Amino acid sequence: MAVKIRLQRHGKKNFAFFHIVVADSRSPRDGRYIEQIGSYNPNTNPATINLDSERALAWIKMGATPTLTARRILSYEGVLLRHHLDGGVAKGALTQAEADKKFADWKAQAAAKLEAKKSNIKNSAIEAKKAAKAEEVKVNEARAAAIAAKAAELAAAQAAAEAPVEEAAEEAVEA
Repeated sequence: MAVKIRLQRHGKKNFAFFHIVVADSRSPRDGRYIEQIGSYNPNTNPATINLDSERALAWIKMGATPTLTARRILSYEGVLLRHHLDGGVAKGALTQAEADKKFADWKAQAAAKLEAKKSNIKNSAIEAKKAAKAEEVKVNEARAAAIAAKAAELAAAQAAAEAPVEEAAEEAVEA
């Protein structure tokens, strides 16, 4: 039996999320599965991944082959690196302590990268709000200037219209 680690689609149209499952390769995409080992939600920024890394590693060691997208998710979570390091320990290329240290260093680096991305997204949202506010202030100032110019123009036109009437009234008084 060929076992695959793959995604099982859930959610609604244009807003899908996925369960990460271990299934027989002959079963349908959303059909029967052996075990659910996590979930993946690409709708959030950054994408939300909940994965039972130990179970995923156990299935990979048993020979389960991940699909392309599942492989990328497993790599992103460090499962494939852990499998690679465990292979090195089994061959005697490095000790378990060295493998654990390498994995911990990689995990810390990945966490720092994720935090940087989250703070970047937050900062860009704040900057976008500031830019929108500045643009709104510019538009409001331009509108206020246009309204003031139009009011001054109307006042000048009204003064010009009243001036001939006043001159005619003064001439009539003088005569």
